[in-house]
Amino acid sequence: MRTASRMGYRTVAVHSEVDAGSPHVEAAQQTVCIGAAPPAQSYLNIDAILRAAKATGADAIHPGYGFLAENEDFAAACREAGLVFIGPSPEAIRAMGDKAGAKRLMIEAGVPCIPGYQGDDQGEQRLSEEAARIGYPVMIKATAGGGGRGMRLVKSAGEFKDLLRSAQSEAKNAFGDATVILERAIIEPRHIEIQVFADRFGNAVHLGERDCSVQRRHQKVIEEAPSPAVNAELRARMGATAVAAVKAIGYEGAGTLEFLLDREGHYYFMEMNTRLQVEHPVTEAITGLDLVEWQLRVAAGEPLPLAQDAITFSGHAIEVRLCAEDVPAGFMPQSGTLLMWRATPLLRVEHALRSGADIPPDYDSMIAKLVSHGADREEARRKLVVGLENTVALGVRTNQSFLAACLDHAVFSRGDATTAFIAQHRDELLAADAAAAELAESVAAVLLLETSPGARGRDPSRRLSHNVPLRVRYHIDGGGGDVTATLTETGPRRHQVSLKGRTHEVEIVELLEDRVRFVCDGVGQPAAYHREGNQLHFSLAAMAVKVVDTTRAATTRTQAGSGGDGKLRASMNGRVVAVLVAPGQQVDAGQPLMTLEAMKMEHLHASPVAGTVKSVHVAPGDQVATGRVLVEIDAELPAA
Repeated sequence: MRTASRMGYRTVAVHSEVDAGSPHVEAAQQTVCIGAAPPAQSYLNIDAILRAAKATGADAIHPGYGFLAENEDFAAACREAGLVFIGPSPEAIRAMGDKAGAKRLMIEAGVPCIPGYQGDDQGEQRLSEEAARIGYPVMIKATAGGGGRGMRLVKSAGEFKDLLRSAQSEAKNAFGDATVILERAIIEPRHIEIQVFADRFGNAVHLGERDCSVQRRHQKVIEEAPSPAVNAELRARMGATAVAAVKAIGYEGAGTLEFLLDREGHYYFMEMNTRLQVEHPVTEAITGLDLVEWQLRVAAGEPLPLAQDAITFSGHAIEVRLCAEDVPAGFMPQSGTLLMWRATPLLRVEHALRSGADIPPDYDSMIAKLVSHGADREEARRKLVVGLENTVALGVRTNQSFLAACLDHAVFSRGDATTAFIAQHRDELLAADAAAAELAESVAAVLLLETSPGARGRDPSRRLSHNVPLRVRYHIDGGGGDVTATLTETGPRRHQVSLKGRTHEVEIVELLEDRVRFVCDGVGQPAAYHREGNQLHFSLAAMAVKVVDTTRAATTRTQAGSGGDGKLRASMNGRVVAVLVAPGQQVDAGQPLMTLEAMKMEHLHASPVAGTVKSVHVAPGDQVATGRVLVEIDAELPAA
């Protein structure tokens, strides 16, 4: 919308009922509500979107990144309605949107492809035979998919059928199509993508590559341009391959060809995204171009603004995806209310957030993108770390500190990260918070006391006539666990904090409504905070901390999802996809009982204990909240 307005176009935002107050709605000159809950379905309603265009007099539709962006039926419907679809033709989307068909086309065009199977026979036996022919490890991929959905790595024949069924189920739920292809798994490759543009006059160019190797669950986490693994000669070869591919299918508009690059420098075509990518800002940063402007100009019938030899690259750019997810719990998607949001002014931040915004379970877990640009890679990396530390996101668990840990890791700093980076270094990346967590525990005790309603009205210059130690109990969410601390006031808003066998001196030097500056053991720093009843949220560098005051609460507590009482609880808000057990059934500890879908991903919930299923409280299709009891199990008694 910013680009369109700058170019003199009026804009219309379509929105679901629950998104009526979204910033994208406020940014447009006109708005149309296209549906009620579930909100994700509203943005898939082609007829409603076309009616909105007609009602407002719009003559073009930009499909964004997802939803209908690569839907050939939507592109065709726009054409039939006399509207310009800002993207490729329905024929091009159809050709490249199906992974099996796209791979066949690329093989015909001479593009190097990963050996595999992309046939029509989707029988389990045929697929098993093809997997054996290809040789393990094998990758299963949904043909209609993206974002890691319907994708499974199979390491041996014994696990093929179970993982195949899981991939097909997820693909069916996400895309309405369970068809898969098989490919030989390339171990620890680089994930390199080439940004291309083409117009209706037969011109096509590439805008360099992006390295998207840092991933979890086959979903991108960090993207950068240029790639540390690509030199000028390889860039020219890969770019020429990508340009030849789009010319072969008569492509028009923005697109991305994705490749795997192995250790020997061989690259293989994976798929093509027939839309603008989430990570396109890093390409904009190093080229100085506005890719949305290029999209609009090409869609309006203009030729490409630049020829290949006029496209230059400057510096280095890195983007991180800030996601609402619980990293230690396997990147489990999170939803809820974002109590405080402050985007850093130091970076380009793409978001539609504000303090008090709802993070629903209906969409992808990504809530913002932070982009840095520097004269070289190291400068861009440093800027991004500092920008993350200056970003405040409180109220919903995010991967903010994990992103900072990734950027600070020696392997990433050297430019050596492959698609195996997170899996190989997960424990180190999670441990990076250990020092900050110790600081958080000490500061939490003092902040709980000093931000309590009674303390806010107290004169900070008052000294206790005699220092009576005060015992405070609290729970730090997300791995900190239950903490008991003893506070001894040693001066105005100054406390000696004793916990877990260590002692710290903490002083609050400035306390405002939502910001605090403190000194701990002689080192001062600021923190943003939000206090609500017995809950305190505060931000230390890139780490968000949630503290629950349990001083006056019962000492026993059962964590959602812990299952120590034989109750399986939902680990996040989501929809029940499958119930795998029935009352009276014997189950083992760790046996899958339930599949929930949240933020477009399926999550197996396993039995916390061995025993007999006593009751099942939900059915497929039910929406559940975090902590809801799904299944109750009578645990087996240990043998005497």
